[in-house]
Amino acid sequence: MVKVLFLDVDGVLTDGTITYDVYGREVKRFNVKDGYGIVKALNSGMEVVVLSGRFSSQVEKRCRELGVEHIYQGVSDKLSLAEEFLKNRSLDFSETAAMGDDLPDLPLLKKVGLSGAPSDAVPEVKVLVNFVSRSPGGMGAVREFVEFILKEKI
Repeated sequence: MVKVLFLDVDGVLTDGTITYDVYGREVKRFNVKDGYGIVKALNSGMEVVVLSGRFSSQVEKRCRELGVEHIYQGVSDKLSLAEEFLKNRSLDFSETAAMGDDLPDLPLLKKVGLSGAPSDAVPEVKVLVNFVSRSPGGMGAVREFVEFILKEKI
């Protein structure tokens, strides 16, 4: 059974587009379908951990709105962070799932019990994972993955 769900941000929780407003501030778009999926995961008892290679106050704000307590940004080695996170909880990778879309996500995706990717993930990720959503990143892919986990009782 999945106890911890690791999620990438750019390309998974967002469509991967980086937009700046006229003042040079970064603007990110989040899909309410993915938000609902995260809330379902949390309500089912899963811990949701958001891991991003970049920093964005918008990621922090959105995740806090959804009830996500574990938000790590500026992470270059997601696997090491996940190992430490699980060690502190006496959990094993077999009790985890992760969704990623690009090459930096591969080490973590290879280690978790269940791996997923949005439909527009890079080919190297899509051939490796257990689940590929019908939706692209930032457009409901996370919700599909969560619903798959809950339906299959994995």
